[in-house]
Amino acid sequence: MKKNTLEEKLYTLKFDSDIYSHLKPDNEICKDCPEKICTTICPAHVYEWNESDNKLIVNFENCLECGACRIACPYRAIDWKYPKGTCGVTFKQS
Repeated sequence: MKKNTLEEKLYTLKFDSDIYSHLKPDNEICKDCPEKICTTICPAHVYEWNESDNKLIVNFENCLECGACRIACPYRAIDWKYPKGTCGVTFKQS
């Protein structure tokens, strides 16, 4: 049996995005963060550091709700909540 790549597994997910982000980083803290671990630890690449604007871009629509960003952030700079109601990710069999 062939093992799927991470990208193939992510393709099997269904997202119903809210219009408001459930992920709220504190950009003042993020500016001084040397590691920016959230940009590398997230399996769905939700976080991007925008060097020219000196701020964190959050593509919350792709969030897998794993909480890795919240756990890994050494400064606890991410206010992380589950999406409201029926919004968010739906996992299904592939």
